[in-house]
Amino acid sequence: MKALTWQGKRSVEFTDVPDPRILEPTDAVIKVTTTGICGSDLHLYEVMGPFLDPGDILGHEAMGIVEETGPEVTNLKPGDRVVVPFQIACGTCFMCSRDLQTQCETTQVREHGMGAALFGYTKLYGQVPGGQAEYLRVPQAQYGPIKVPHGPPDERFVYLSDVLPTAWQAVEYAAIPAGGTLVVLGLGPIGDMACRIALHRRYRVIGVDLVPERLARAEEYGVEVLRYDGKVADRIKDRTEGRGPDSVIDAVGMEAHGSPVAKVSQQLAGYLPDALQRKVMQTVGVDRPAALYLAVDIVRRGGTISLIGVYGGMADPLPMLTIFDKQIQLRMGQANVHRWSDQILELLGDEDPLRVDGFATHHLPLSDGPAAYDMFQQKRDGAVKVLLTP
Repeated sequence: MKALTWQGKRSVEFTDVPDPRILEPTDAVIKVTTTGICGSDLHLYEVMGPFLDPGDILGHEAMGIVEETGPEVTNLKPGDRVVVPFQIACGTCFMCSRDLQTQCETTQVREHGMGAALFGYTKLYGQVPGGQAEYLRVPQAQYGPIKVPHGPPDERFVYLSDVLPTAWQAVEYAAIPAGGTLVVLGLGPIGDMACRIALHRRYRVIGVDLVPERLARAEEYGVEVLRYDGKVADRIKDRTEGRGPDSVIDAVGMEAHGSPVAKVSQQLAGYLPDALQRKVMQTVGVDRPAALYLAVDIVRRGGTISLIGVYGGMADPLPMLTIFDKQIQLRMGQANVHRWSDQILELLGDEDPLRVDGFATHHLPLSDGPAAYDMFQQKRDGAVKVLLTP
């Protein structure tokens, strides 16, 4: 089959790879019909290369049609249409029973001290072949895949794999009070969708970004938008009676603009051999946490920061005195897809209140994936969400 494979920093290729097959009785194989490029895929494209090997199949946002199931997969049959959550979880362990699927004890990557395995990601998360491919092997298929009806276009459902539950959890964790104000830092796909969910719940939403097309897109559906610059904190406080918003979502993560020292650290680490790069990234502060620092600065005293952008460093300093003094509540983590999927599915009918139809800015064939990665990473052509069709 054909797939998008990582070949090195800023190098993705459309190549031939072996067809997946059933390896465990709880496996399924699906024919992928739509797969997305996620903002966190860009971390693999740019920063996280030391934790990948050439030929690794990328992608963790996929849906398709069940082709084959193992003998212990009794909830699915060939022909079923399914969305595959980005994390691999068993559904029955201590963590899954508490709706913490990203901490699944069956698939935890204990070798690296990490949580549940993820599709199409790094050694830290199991190095499981991903969904930017014609076919996908799905471990723990007795629980993971979410069945959806035939009929509506793929775009109606594909975001259940990651974008929707991640944005939904970000808003849940933000703990916005009734009638409260939320600031969303970063209007990529997760930040954009978080804005839509918060507006659907009748909160006031202020969105911050650098990219004019992303600001215009959010403003079209009711977000108050501000361009990121050195004065943005003052402008946010001016709009919130001087005290700051009730809640802030950091939807940016490790590659934020405005962190020059950490940017240099990332670049210097890139010149080291892979084994040494891995050690540096796991023990030294190489994130660019400008967005997190801004969130700490602007959130009101007693407010909440919901951190959904991906960070990868182990020793990045936090302004703990300020966090403590302001009584800031800080919540974070990978989204637990099944925890939120039933609530989200209720909103994916014909009324489409979150406007998922048309959410993607680009629909491209899988073979155009290498160019799509470059476009998305460079934020060209208004790219916010790219969907690929094998």
